[in-house]
Amino acid sequence: MEKRALILFAHGARDPRWAEPFQRLQTLIRTASPAVRVELAFLELMSPRLPEIAQMLALDGIEQVTIVPVFLGQGGHVRRDLPEIIDGLRAEHPHMQFQVAKAVGEEDSVLAAMASYCLQTLT
Repeated sequence: MEKRALILFAHGARDPRWAEPFQRLQTLIRTASPAVRVELAFLELMSPRLPEIAQMLALDGIEQVTIVPVFLGQGGHVRRDLPEIIDGLRAEHPHMQFQVAKAVGEEDSVLAAMASYCLQTLT
């Protein structure tokens, strides 16, 4: 059994359609790497929340978790809220390792893809 997982961590919204691009991203990652467990968690307004996913992963024997904030930048939620949640997860699940990647929008390749898309809209 795979002992590691990737969690896509998004903000959440009242409108369930807001989650559709994140669900598509989850599907793309699962398709590209079927051996990796890929889950989607939300900060607020939607379920499941990050602690719920971590609990589920712990029950499934997952030992290593990488959390990717699917945010454009390192605002308050990524700088303050997420570290507090991670501290709680580490205390609740000491047998698990939690690694947090930088916000997706701060990655050069993501910004390049976004710039390319923006330029394509000019045609």
